[in-house]
Amino acid sequence: MHTALTIAGQSFEWGRRTYLMGILNLTPDSFSGDGLGLNLTAALAQATSFAQAGVDLLDIGGESTRPNAAPVDEAEEKRRVLPLIKALASVTQLPLSIDTFKPGTAKAALAAGAHLINDVTGLADPAMQRLAAERGVPVIIMHSRGTPQTMAHLTDYGGNVLGELESFFEQRLAQLEAAGVAGAKIILDPGIGFAKTAAQNLEILRSLPRLRKLGYPLLVGVSRKAFIGRLVAGPGQASVPPSERVYGTAAAIALAIAGGADIVRLHDVLPLAGAVRVADAIIRPASAEFDWL
Repeated sequence: MHTALTIAGQSFEWGRRTYLMGILNLTPDSFSGDGLGLNLTAALAQATSFAQAGVDLLDIGGESTRPNAAPVDEAEEKRRVLPLIKALASVTQLPLSIDTFKPGTAKAALAAGAHLINDVTGLADPAMQRLAAERGVPVIIMHSRGTPQTMAHLTDYGGNVLGELESFFEQRLAQLEAAGVAGAKIILDPGIGFAKTAAQNLEILRSLPRLRKLGYPLLVGVSRKAFIGRLVAGPGQASVPPSERVYGTAAAIALAIAGGADIVRLHDVLPLAGAVRVADAIIRPASAEFDWL
């Protein structure tokens, strides 16, 4: 098991505590209703709020990957994300993640001050693999299928979604090793909600210890996801809107932490930072250093 990773001078010691990744969506069409568009002032204010709440990383994205989201070309994606990355790089020491699957956007973001790549396609593009190797940056490898327009129809895993995830990660890890990406700089993300049914999402969350046996830190992104909205609403009811999914998200992340999640990706950092701290105090009492209680 890879035990630690330094990102932008910050040490991430896997297993000691859970790290918080705050989401900055520079999109007009985010599923979660928190898209900031091109409002740089609002984005900086949200980043400041996240930092004050104790976030460990900031994840900056300029293209929605929700089901049926409209594609965004590289030029527009850069126009959305680069000003914020440049601004944040000058005012914060927090590691900055670029959420993109376009190598050109990732390269420009790294030049602007980003420190790691978060790719929903799991670095499927060989050019992205080469970029990660050349720059020596950490990467988040997420499992997904298809595109935002097709993924809802690609949820048939023959009754073995965990086997699919293991096979995908093993193959992609071999490709990245061949490309020269250091194993110690790889983080895995099972891709909750990406080409998965609600039942499959729950199965994956129950099975995180199995995925952690692959030997890599796990990032889990359940924040405000649709299956949580349906569960909170209850049987026969319409899903609650994303803004009302914070308590369901808290339950999901607490149990994900119990299953071995190392990073949780969040929209609602302020209320959920406390939930993460409580979960850590119960699950990791020695390593998370709660002797101040």
